[in-house]
Amino acid sequence: MTATTAAAYRDTNVLRWVGAYTASVTGDVVYFLALTWAVTRTAGPAQAGAVLAAGAVPRAVLMLGGGVVADRFGARRVVVVSDAVRCAVILAVAVAVYAAGAELWLLYVLAVVFGTVDALFMPAVGALPPQIAPQDQLGRVQGMRALAVRLSNAVGPLIGGLVLGVGGPSAALGGAGLLFGASLVLLLGVRVEPLSVRETTGPRASAWADFRDGFGYLRRNRHLTRLVIVIGLGEMCFSGPVAVGLVLLTGERGWGTGVLAGILAAFSVGGAVSALVLTAARRIPYAGLFLTGALVLTAVAITLVGRIPSPGLAVALGAVTGAASGAAMVIGNALLQKETDPRYLGRVSSVTGLCTLGLSPLLLPLAGLVAAAWGAAAFFAGCGAVCLVAAGVGLSVRSLRTAKF
Repeated sequence: MTATTAAAYRDTNVLRWVGAYTASVTGDVVYFLALTWAVTRTAGPAQAGAVLAAGAVPRAVLMLGGGVVADRFGARRVVVVSDAVRCAVILAVAVAVYAAGAELWLLYVLAVVFGTVDALFMPAVGALPPQIAPQDQLGRVQGMRALAVRLSNAVGPLIGGLVLGVGGPSAALGGAGLLFGASLVLLLGVRVEPLSVRETTGPRASAWADFRDGFGYLRRNRHLTRLVIVIGLGEMCFSGPVAVGLVLLTGERGWGTGVLAGILAAFSVGGAVSALVLTAARRIPYAGLFLTGALVLTAVAITLVGRIPSPGLAVALGAVTGAASGAAMVIGNALLQKETDPRYLGRVSSVTGLCTLGLSPLLLPLAGLVAAAWGAAAFFAGCGAVCLVAAGVGLSVRSLRTAKF
């Protein structure tokens, strides 16, 4: 790894990666908005859910394989190729929609292709930070990554809505493609350090052998396995289910869309603030305890969101939840990348990605079922319980409790 001691936010190479990641995530937001809009206008809202599911299935099923691909061929190469494919496919569909209209079969094909390429992109992009920054800067890099996600989630809907209003789905899909193109240009300028520990002698193992070896590596490393579980449980509820729960909660309380928007905005602002603080922090000597403490605070705050009768307090608790869950995400991912053997970064990232993004959609229907049976507060209490379990797992391993960077 490079010997530079410059702060990550002053490293132009890291900044290029952050810029590429921001453009890519913003493109994701615009793409999903455009796709949902196009399907709804073409075939109705029921088909919109089916098309989104068609894209989610290959993403979940193939993500572990995507980690193998990243480790075999190099994370940077996989990220660049997958970004290029996404850009080309979405621009081609945008042209087709402009020329012939939004055909339902074409939107299904787009969703499946995009989900498949995402299964390659996500583990690879998660494996890149240790190759572009020294270990003592990984916390800052993860803080910048979290800030990029918050910014993209705030700006993406504005861009998507504006372009949809002006030019319709074809223009919005084209805008998403251009964002992926900008991400690709920046990624081409990112330099990565070679993984000196990568084995270069002897016959190369098969992809299936690499797949099994990845799980074997996790089984052999109890500390790392527990950390993956902590991250997966800690983030699972916040990759969509909580937003659905908030919709149900505000409807149940009769608070209206203004309060819903306020809670979601406060959540994003809280996450952005914690990301900024951790980006600026020189070091975190008690990172393991900080992680578990943030998860406990997240559990308390998200549970109270479902119980508090005041909209103003709910907004304030949304900010606390965003800050605490965001801090846990930053610290957890930084520790994971610090502790993982570079040869396995893609495969380990694919497991955490599967837990946080691949399986979390399964909680979406659960939110509705729980709210219908016991009220929305019960769902938020369940999310709090999941975060407490994550904290308990973290505290159960001494090496994780005492982890630092």
